[in-house]
Amino acid sequence: MQQKETSKPRDLTEISGVPDGGRIAAIDPGTKRVGIAVCDEHRVIARPLPVIQRTSWKKLLLQIKGTLAEFDAVALVVGLPYNFDGTESDMTAEARDMARKLALSLEIPVYLQDERATTYEARGRLWKAGIEGEKQRALVDSEAATIILTDFLSRLVGK
Repeated sequence: MQQKETSKPRDLTEISGVPDGGRIAAIDPGTKRVGIAVCDEHRVIARPLPVIQRTSWKKLLLQIKGTLAEFDAVALVVGLPYNFDGTESDMTAEARDMARKLALSLEIPVYLQDERATTYEARGRLWKAGIEGEKQRALVDSEAATIILTDFLSRLVGK
């Protein structure tokens, strides 16, 4: 496996280097499922895509690469799950590690976005839309990715 890592890795929370135009994709990393969303070329609307089942790193990477290529995405955002009080958890470390690996494996820049409470917000949105039970469970991760992407796009407007 080739090593692309540098002695001083880029800060994945810094958004100053986001390409000016083009689609951006976002993922909501989970241990079993990874939600994914993409925005339009003008970065106005984010929409959920089918959830990726997480089996192995290689399969996950191939599916993410395929989705990025399909939508010609110019950047990828990875949700960073903090605890409600702002502290980090085991899943925060997992998301940081995933973002680092993706940054080393992809030809496009990777960014981190605080995703505190996005799963709860996603469940609420789906519930308001009348989607509950198993159907909600199947959609919640990609709905959360849509919220992560929308929050990231809002940060871009303010930069």
